[in-house]
This record gives sequence, C-alpha cells and structure tokens, in this order.
Amino acid sequence: MKPIWRFLRGNGLTLAFGTGFVLALAGQAIAGHAEFNNDLIAGQLHPVSFGGYLLTSDFAVDVTENWQSEYLQFFLYIFGTVWLLQKGSPESKELHKAGLETDEEQKLGRYAKHDSPRWASAGGVRQAWYSRSLGILMCTLFVLSWLAQSVAGVAAYNEEHLRELQAPISWFQYLGAADFWNRTLQNWQSELLAVGSMAIFSVYLRQRGSPESKPVGSAHTSTGIEGG
Repeated sequence: MKPIWRFLRGNGLTLAFGTGFVLALAGQAIAGHAEFNNDLIAGQLHPVSFGGYLLTSDFAVDVTENWQSEYLQFFLYIFGTVWLLQKGSPESKELHKAGLETDEEQKLGRYAKHDSPRWASAGGVRQAWYSRSLGILMCTLFVLSWLAQSVAGVAAYNEEHLRELQAPISWFQYLGAADFWNRTLQNWQSELLAVGSMAIFSVYLRQRGSPESKPVGSAHTSTGIEGG
C-alpha cells in the first residue's frame, strides 16, 4: 500500500471530521455574512465585505459559543466516567472498575510496557499530569473558548446597543446578562441531553461494526463492552 493511502486509511476518522468541520465553518461564515448584511441593510447601514464579517464580534461569538459547549461536553464526560457508571452501556466502564483503577490496570510505573508512553513510567508529577492530560486539555480548551465567547459576546452585544442608541455595558456586567447565559445554557443543555441519550440508548440499541456500540449479540446488561 502506498504511503499516502496508508496515511489516509490510518487517519480517516480525524481527516473526515476535520474536513467536515472546515466545510461547515465555511458554510456558517457564508450564511452568517448574508444574514449580517441583511440586518445592516434593514437598519439603513452599509453592508460589510466577507473578509470584514470574519473579523466581526458577531461571527466570533457564534463560533465560540458552540466550541465551548462541545469542549465542556468532553471534559465532563472524560472526568465523569471515571466514577459514574451506566449498567449495560459501552460508554461506561465495567461496574467494578469505578475510580482511578490500579497502576497495573492502567499500565503505570513498573507495569508500563515497552511501547507505553515514556511518562507512563516516569513517576511523580510527570506521571500524575500525563495520566490526566486529556481531561486537562479539554478543560483548558473549554475555559479558553468560553472566555473568547464572553469577550466576543460583549462586543456584539454593545454594538447592537449602540446601533439602538443605548449605553454599552462592561465585560463583568455582560457575564451576568441574560444574553450571555441564554447563549451559554442553550448549548449546554443540548450537549448534556446528547451524551445522556447516547449512554442509555446504547444499552438497548446496536450499530454493527461501531466501537461506540456493543456487539449486536451482547446482552443488554453487558457493561463496558465495545464492538470493533
């Protein structure tokens, strides 16, 4: 198999979703630009170019409010599934494995294999950090995208108020504003619903060949068993 095809096959999931993300973001930008200019024209203001729209707070807040909710979903799910279980779900660990598990189960320290990441056997702070690095990264991305949403959100909020000859507000005031929490909570509730639905529906329903589903013939009570 040629190297390029080997690379595409070995990274198909990331490449497919990455491509889908770029296309969806481009589509959002095009549709958002049209809507933004329609609002400007309706308010008897001059429309902006596509490049100008990409630099507006309206575009930034629309993008970041979705990013922060997605990263919150993964952060909560990664940390929550350490302790929280769902009997019969492949999204859950087996019922007797709640918690951080032993070093032997996690292949840490003297139990690390020859092909284990180097920091798995390092011990101390490095091992402690690396063993939580995925959750830490998701938490950091959530906090940064939420911060970006709040900054872009207050700018967009104040621009709208200025067009209506109303006084702008500060960033701290915006953090307590209904606009900020409406944008935030409408995304959080949808992400929590989606994760909870997946956890319980996967107990009883199957998708042949998917690692997110149990094997078709597995019992409903089988927990922590994934297909392949």
